Amino acid sequence: MTDITADSPRSAGPNLNRFQGKVAIVTGAGCVGPGWGNGRATAVRLADEGATVIALDRNPEHLRETIARAGASAAAIHPMPCDVTDGAAIAALVQTCLARFGRIDVLVNNVGGSAAGGPVEMSEAVWDAQIDLNLKSVFLTCKHVLPVMERQAGGAVVNVASASGMRWTGAAQVAYAATKAGVIQLSRVVAVQYAARGIRINSVVPGQLHTPMVEARLAGQRSGGDVEALLAQRRQRIPLGFMGDGRDTAAAVLYLASDDARFITGTELVVDGGMTARCD
Repeated sequence: MTDITADSPRSAGPNLNRFQGKVAIVTGAGCVGPGWGNGRATAVRLADEGATVIALDRNPEHLRETIARAGASAAAIHPMPCDVTDGAAIAALVQTCLARFGRIDVLVNNVGGSAAGGPVEMSEAVWDAQIDLNLKSVFLTCKHVLPVMERQAGGAVVNVASASGMRWTGAAQVAYAATKAGVIQLSRVVAVQYAARGIRINSVVPGQLHTPMVEARLAGQRSGGDVEALLAQRRQRIPLGFMGDGRDTAAAVLYLASDDARFITGTELVVDGGMTARCD
C-alpha cells in the first residue's frame, strides 16, 4: 500500500528552485484527513522550490497539517481561509494577495469532490452543489486571477481535473464526471484565448490515487467503510499495479506550472498509472 502519511513529498531528484521569487495560489491546500492530498503536496512542493504560497481552504483547520509537514519551508506558506465557490470572497482574496505580495504567478485549482449517483438517483441540490464546487470554482478563480497575470504579461494556471472526466472509472458519479470534463475543456478554451498574452493553462488529470479523501469519504460511499476493499478494487484497474498519491499529482502540477513547460499549453497531463489507456 502507498504510505500517504510518509513525511516527505519531495522527489529523489535534485533540489530545484524553479519558483524562486514567484507567488502561487493553491486552492484546496488542506486535507480531510492525515496524509498527502493533491493540494497539500502541491503547496509544500512549491514552497520547497522557492515560491511564496497562498494556501487556501474553506476549513482553516485542514491547513494546520499542511504547514506542519512543510518543515523548513513552512514560513513560505501563508494559510488563508476562502470559499472558492464565492466570487466576492475570491475577489477579496486576490486583492489581499496583491497588497501583501505584489503579484500572482501561479494558480493551482485543486478543489473538488465527488457525489454518488446518476441523474435519477442524484438530487437537483447535489447536482448544483457539484457544479459549484468542481467547475464554478475554477471559473471564478480564473475570472479574478487572469487579469492580474495579464497585467504582468505572464503566468501559469494548472487545473486539477480527474480521469472521471475522460472515462468511466468504476462508479456512477455523473455530476463529478461532467464537471471534471468541464474543467478539461474550460482549460483548453481559456488556454487558447490567453496564449498570446503569455499565460499558459493546462490540466493535470489524476486517476485513482490513494489520498486522505479516499479513506475519509469514498470508502463510506462505495465499500461500506472497508478501506482495504476499496483500495484493492482501485488497484485492479491500474496497469502499473499500485496507486499513486497526492505527491504524484504535485510533481505533474509543478512541471506544468514551471518554465520547464514553457511550450506547453491547452493540454492534459494524465497521472493514472495507465488506467485510462486500458480499453476495459
